[in-house]
Amino acid sequence: MEQTLHLQRRIAVVGATSGIGRAAAELLRARGHAVLAIGRDPAKLDALARAADSAAAAGSLVVGRADGADGDAVRALLHTHAPIDDLVIAASGGKGAGPFAGLALDELRAGFEQKFWVHLTTLQAALDGLAPDASITLITAISARTAAPGTSGLAAINGALETMVPILARELAPRRVNAISPGIIDTPWWAGVPEPARGEIFAAYAASTPLGRVGEAHEVAHAIAFVVENRYVTGSVLEVAGGYQMV
Repeated sequence: MEQTLHLQRRIAVVGATSGIGRAAAELLRARGHAVLAIGRDPAKLDALARAADSAAAAGSLVVGRADGADGDAVRALLHTHAPIDDLVIAASGGKGAGPFAGLALDELRAGFEQKFWVHLTTLQAALDGLAPDASITLITAISARTAAPGTSGLAAINGALETMVPILARELAPRRVNAISPGIIDTPWWAGVPEPARGEIFAAYAASTPLGRVGEAHEVAHAIAFVVENRYVTGSVLEVAGGYQMV
């Protein structure tokens, strides 16, 4: 399953088998980069590898299995392909939402484990395998930047990551550190929300945004490609939310 990357610019995408992570991996490969797509699920990794083999693209894509919560596994995998020029962490989680008065704090703790701690564990484990001028891109969420009722837990998780971005950008310089903050994006993550609830959530979000719709994974992927490729952007959080951050 794992191969050796052969192009000059090597990009590791953690959480690359679905949704935003997969869209980013496929776009970066199409733009001529050598992509190491990392995920936990062997079946999804194999499907991604088969899709990459059948698609014409300027770059290359290989897959590697590791859980972002397992720092030793991440470190070992990235060292196999080091030096990594760019690291994208697209790990996500769905726990921690709901009105605060009834919010189960154990669920919120689990939400931090799923996302906040996975991002930090992955990043810390990856440092030794990153090039001296590498870029690091975190995927957060617009909940950190709005005051929507029912999202205090999600805001805490994503806001904690976003607060760290400018500090890490200074501390890890000349490596660059940025975050992409998406709004509601139509990805397989939402498959866990049954209809008609999902449709109602999408409709309410669309009605609240200046652009009048939910986002698509490829739109977030383009923002990721921008901060990866623009070597003069660091310490920034780029919102990709259809203007919801202004509501």
